[in-house]
Amino acid sequence: MSLLFEPLTLRGTTFANRIFLAPMCQYSCKAQDGLPTDWHLVHLGSHAIGGFGLILTEAAAVSPVGRISPQDAGLWNEEQQQAWSRINTFLHAQGAATGVQLAHAGRKASTYSPFAPGHGSVPESEGGWEAVGPSAEAFDGYAIPRELTVEEISAVVADFRAATVRADLAGFDVVEIHAAHGYLVHQFLSPLSNRRTDSYGGDFTGRSRLLAEIVTAVREVWPQDKPLFVRFSGTDWVEGGWSIEDTQRAAVLVGLLGADLIDMSSGGNVAKADIPVGPGYQVPLAAAVRQATGLPVGAVGLITDPAQAEQILSDGSADAVLLARAGLREPGWPQRAAFELGLPTDKAPYRPQYERGAWR
Repeated sequence: MSLLFEPLTLRGTTFANRIFLAPMCQYSCKAQDGLPTDWHLVHLGSHAIGGFGLILTEAAAVSPVGRISPQDAGLWNEEQQQAWSRINTFLHAQGAATGVQLAHAGRKASTYSPFAPGHGSVPESEGGWEAVGPSAEAFDGYAIPRELTVEEISAVVADFRAATVRADLAGFDVVEIHAAHGYLVHQFLSPLSNRRTDSYGGDFTGRSRLLAEIVTAVREVWPQDKPLFVRFSGTDWVEGGWSIEDTQRAAVLVGLLGADLIDMSSGGNVAKADIPVGPGYQVPLAAAVRQATGLPVGAVGLITDPAQAEQILSDGSADAVLLARAGLREPGWPQRAAFELGLPTDKAPYRPQYERGAWR
């Protein structure tokens, strides 16, 4: 039996296999409303039909000002909750577990989508808004954010809590807190973007306080039988920035607070970081966190080949693999993996309408 296709159980949720769809922004909502559409249903639904054990949505903003772009999805109101519920109903019918990545973009908010004609920060005259962050430190090429007050930080925590309640009502099986890629929580964690001198800045304890408060708030309202993931950037890839040692320490912290899996990525907080991109380049970061914490870990980053993915699990580097670009290219990647790894037809992740694809 392939390790990729062994079930994984976290709390009361069992994933049919260990091939997860990574969160990937689609920038395809109607500007300003944050509502997932038929695009999201078909995009995510095709991957559920394709056999992914867990479908993680794109980053869903916990408030309007937390969106990366005006076209981002959200989970800050009941209408969005109902739209996600419709999608979850279909995904569950295909045998997939579902998860939502809750996020706040911080200083990287109010930016043009990758396929919009503009670049950088969207001005208010074009539907943008004032971005906020831990400090008045801009991301390269973006507008200078306004530093959050302590009261506003508390409101961000409350937004994550409220979005978590909606995630449960919408039928999600997993909530993932986005603490990576240079978005708000990562901005607080990294000394390169957090210049605060109050209790939310300074040393590791201060810089990780927002993360701890969000995890605590989310876990308090997220059902005890449902798992909680946290996505980290394992390193800023810049000297003096957030490091793998910091990530190991933070992973221990969130584990004690009730997180069940660490989703390991990297980078995103510094525009010109020297990142050694290559096949499986982030797997060593996942392995380092798994070894230091004993927590289940997901590996992501140019994992493209079934044999490569199988080896990551058999080496003990991770407990699950997350596919991003490979998943975009091939929604049925798990089915190909089952075929190439010689999985028996009755064990392969085929819906009845697609079973002929398992025949040799």
